[in-house]
Amino acid sequence: MGAEPLPGRVVALQANYCLVSLDGPCEPGGDGAESWRDGCLLCTRRTRLDKSGLQVCVGDRVTVAAVDWRARRGAVVGLEPRHSLLERPAVANVSRVVVVVAVAEPGLDPLQLTRFLITAEATGQPVEVVLSKADLLPAAEVRAWCRRLEGWGYRTVAVSTRSGEGLAALRHQLAMPGIAVLCGPSGVGKSSLLNALAPALELRVAAVSGRLRRGRHTTRHVELFPVAPGALVADSPGFNTPALPADPQTLAAAFPELLARLRVAPCRFANCRHQGDPGCAVGDGWDRQAIYGRCLEEVEAAAAARSRGGQGRQGERGLRQRGDRLEPLLDPQLRRSSRSTRRQGLEQDLPELEGDLSSPDREDSDPDPR
Repeated sequence: MGAEPLPGRVVALQANYCLVSLDGPCEPGGDGAESWRDGCLLCTRRTRLDKSGLQVCVGDRVTVAAVDWRARRGAVVGLEPRHSLLERPAVANVSRVVVVVAVAEPGLDPLQLTRFLITAEATGQPVEVVLSKADLLPAAEVRAWCRRLEGWGYRTVAVSTRSGEGLAALRHQLAMPGIAVLCGPSGVGKSSLLNALAPALELRVAAVSGRLRRGRHTTRHVELFPVAPGALVADSPGFNTPALPADPQTLAAAFPELLARLRVAPCRFANCRHQGDPGCAVGDGWDRQAIYGRCLEEVEAAAAARSRGGQGRQGERGLRQRGDRLEPLLDPQLRRSSRSTRRQGLEQDLPELEGDLSSPDREDSDPDPR
């Protein structure tokens, strides 16, 4: 009879393999990158997990069997239920989400930040904001951004890896037990922050592109790192356009300042769009009103495209829904038929051609008059 499966947590995904940190004596006690990886097993996933539709994510609690201790290999055979999931980047069992944006290089875009916050709010866990590269702006402007974001309903910390500003406060936040995810656009300094908090990690970083003024992708996959006993932080690849929710009715719940107004005076109608409709208690004059309107229009357009069977009409933005994104429609006259369609057409024409060749009425089928 085989050994009992061992419990652990997925700390990274590498191609078709999972890096699993086992519980108990095998789990490393230090906070350095080398000791952390030394306590992990490189594991495959049993086929039945894939066939059952169970996708393994970083942060998942799993059970491992068939362990080869010498090669430090194993196989993930079980997946425990999750209490939360951040869809992009995909991290399970998240305790809080820390959205990192730079105040400069690249500059802070309120709409882009809002899209990240909407994604973070979908986890149902606490969401915080970190303003990186605070040394690149005057202190008064940084404080103004902090006050503005706190007005949105988010605890905000301004940090600088050069001056050390805010690092102690951020270290205190990330030292709380559980999994914290650092997410945000490329080039805002997520890996640099982790290097400042835990120098032994030595994560790869790169400067912002001088021509495009956009971040370069230096983090290629999500990975958990220990920063304190019981506290893990996920460093994630940067991306610039997070997806919005599919249901327009759920969008308002991702704006804490809007919910605060609704708690004071609820709207008359449950399906209110909060866009100045009669009886709407939200009213005008709140900071992200225009941003909320833009997001709502995009979500409603995508929902309308799905209700038409995924086919957008020509002349109506020229878009169609393809999975979770909108794609431009191609003029039917410009479409090329597939090889299989062309082959079927030739096969249909072939019998007619053969019949013509064998017909006695053809001039070249007459017998030689000589």
